[in-house]
Amino acid sequence: MRSRVVKVLLGGRLPYGVGLQLQKALSEHHHKRLSETANTLVLLEHEPVYTVGIRNKGYTEEDERKLRNLGAEFWKTNRGGLITFHGPGQLVAYPVLDLKQFHTSVRWYVHEVERMVIRVCAELGIKAETSPDTGVWVGDRKICAIGVHGSRYVTTHGLALNCNTDLKWFDHIVPCGIEGKGVTSISKELDMDVTVADVLPIFRNAFSDQFECELIDYPLGEASQLLRNARRSMLQV
Repeated sequence: MRSRVVKVLLGGRLPYGVGLQLQKALSEHHHKRLSETANTLVLLEHEPVYTVGIRNKGYTEEDERKLRNLGAEFWKTNRGGLITFHGPGQLVAYPVLDLKQFHTSVRWYVHEVERMVIRVCAELGIKAETSPDTGVWVGDRKICAIGVHGSRYVTTHGLALNCNTDLKWFDHIVPCGIEGKGVTSISKELDMDVTVADVLPIFRNAFSDQFECELIDYPLGEASQLLRNARRSMLQV
């Protein structure tokens, strides 16, 4: 029996701001030691949104307005990495972990996330790999974006794996600031419709093995309360 426990919180489809508030609340559980099993893996999809990290390359108000006019939100965040898109058909995972219970290295953590996603792709019959650029790639096409933040070894943000995402959203940006490279999805690589729901069980198993932990589902009542609080906090921002 694995001694490390990570709770899985299935968020469904959420606005990006609600996802941020949820991560904030869960990271505070660690910092305030509110729960012995505070390690949480949040799995969700987002409504269409463009996000930039701490290296935002100076997106102007005009740039933001153009992207918002496409029907997406625009958010500046404290994660690593440059601009990317999140939306329906994309499995977004926010592991909120205390790395002191795993390995006290953010570099190690990012490497393990990459290996875990490569494993998910392999199980689906896709040969993915890392490159000098961040994320996980199939050739010169990014299939998974990775951008994390660490505060006193508590992780927030995470990864976005394209399952059956509408890739046209990426046409309006230079994804992650990397010129001359494209994006892809599991569905595109396999030439069949593969949904987030199809990928979820494979992803959960790979995460459990890669991080040597036992995954247990958040009790429904607790999960619902966390989501309600996150929505309420979002309205107050």
